[in-house]
Amino acid sequence: MPDPILSAEALTKTVVSGDAPLTILDAVSFDIEAGGSIAIVGASGSGKTTLLGLLAGLDRPTAGEVRLAGQALSGLDEDARAALRQRLLGFVFQSFQLLPALTALENVMLPLELSGAANAAASAREWLVRVGLGRRTTHYPKQLSGGEQQRVAIARAFAGAPSLLMADEPTGNLDGATGAEVAELMFRLNREHGTTLVLVTHDAALAERCSRRLSLADGRVVGDHRVEA
Repeated sequence: MPDPILSAEALTKTVVSGDAPLTILDAVSFDIEAGGSIAIVGASGSGKTTLLGLLAGLDRPTAGEVRLAGQALSGLDEDARAALRQRLLGFVFQSFQLLPALTALENVMLPLELSGAANAAASAREWLVRVGLGRRTTHYPKQLSGGEQQRVAIARAFAGAPSLLMADEPTGNLDGATGAEVAELMFRLNREHGTTLVLVTHDAALAERCSRRLSLADGRVVGDHRVEA
């Protein structure tokens, strides 16, 4: 069996709330295989977004370990974790996180330029065409619908050819039809490029499309359902 692209090993996150410690995640462990799609589901407050932040190395656990492509994140400083994220990860957020002063093309170009890509403009334009926005490259976020903004965010995430895409409620701010279109786009790119998807979602239809569903409750894994191919 190939090594997992991402592993959580007894991840625990505790914060101080008033005078007492509050455990947000309690010894969470699982592996994620490359190329698959996994939905992390659970009620509000179950620890889903905290877990995603730990998996991405954006936060440090109180205990436990995250391994990304075999690399233990605890042994890396912030600069090294950022470099690993830039090389391996793409992100899509519920609130789109586009820079308002940049056009759609410039938003997609930005991470490519930061990574030193020589063909940033051409690559960004190609990705906007792939997500159906070839005629919207010069538009600013305020000139785009919510669905179009999320398509720009997806183009930006995939343009760097990440091994793994992490999405936090990617359809949360979209109506049902637009959310379905955005979901279809993510899964199509997953199939075409072999990018592993890790989605935090309340959207039952989106979760059901994933090959695996990991259920959290009170900071613990209470279900791990795999869909047989």
